Amino acid sequence: MTRFPLFTVFLLTLGVAHSVAASSMQPAPRTPSVSDVRSTLASMPHGDVQRGKKLNQSLMCASCHGDDGVAPTQNWASLAGQRAAYTYKSLLDYQTGGRHENDRATLMKVVVKGMSRQDMADVAAYYASLPAKAAPAPRLDAAAHARTDRLARRGDPARLLTPCASCHGVAGQGGVNETPALAGQSVGSFVRTMQDYREGRRVTDANQGMRQFAERLTMQEIHDLAAYYARPGKN
Repeated sequence: MTRFPLFTVFLLTLGVAHSVAASSMQPAPRTPSVSDVRSTLASMPHGDVQRGKKLNQSLMCASCHGDDGVAPTQNWASLAGQRAAYTYKSLLDYQTGGRHENDRATLMKVVVKGMSRQDMADVAAYYASLPAKAAPAPRLDAAAHARTDRLARRGDPARLLTPCASCHGVAGQGGVNETPALAGQSVGSFVRTMQDYREGRRVTDANQGMRQFAERLTMQEIHDLAAYYARPGKN
């Protein structure tokens, strides 16, 4: 390893430590309303894909999320094919303190600290331009697939669970506003995200919509949904 990457890692480590100390003095994040989200996205700059591709390297986004938006490990989210509005809002949430649910969020807060809103829009546009790819996942047996497909497409009225597809699209391609794509997401990232919503660590969902949904799911259902969306159409 060359001196430059070592020095960069050292600076990031110092930044994380500073961010952790500073976070203890910040007010708790506030759950946004639907109007808050719409206002944020209305002011989103037009993204430049080619500039975003360069920023993916120069800001070291690729070291966690991959050159082509596919994370090399399940420690991080894959962003290939992710909707630009979702990625942009997420980056802004990290920068403004709306997201700080775990150590990964702490590192992200350091990375986005110096990004402009144009930078965020450009990176988001680059990831959105990439094709989503199926992620490694266990194959669901016929019964598990049928249950999960029904939950994804029809929901569960008895538990007041709306279909995943009503917001995230029939194929997990994402929906309107900040609703993210789920297709091709790694099992690890999907499960962690749902647990963070379920346990109240992530509060960036408008009107607590995802928290209310995740709280009503069993952990088995969360794992099955993760496998279902990681390999869309292949289970």
